[in-house]
Amino acid sequence: MSDVVHRYVLAYDVTSDNRRVRVAKKLESYGDRLQYSVFLVDIKPARMVRLKAAVTACLEAGVDSLLICDLGPLVSGHTHRVEFIGARRSFTPHGPIIL
Repeated sequence: MSDVVHRYVLAYDVTSDNRRVRVAKKLESYGDRLQYSVFLVDIKPARMVRLKAAVTACLEAGVDSLLICDLGPLVSGHTHRVEFIGARRSFTPHGPIIL
């Protein structure tokens, strides 16, 4: 398994309020919320396995779902794969930060 960080868009559809809150909190611990049920996550494969297991434990199979879209590896110069029309949402940039 590669150790390269990939960028993912994750979106959930959860019918129960309690499960929805648990899923949202779990995803917030891994990435940035872009919209109510949509998250942007930059993550290595091993950590993605843990994320999937953690969210699966919160879902009710056959009723709830989590959509996972792999936008590919984070490569220098390709950080603008996310585009907004209308109100722009902030998210943690990946790359060098100069203070």
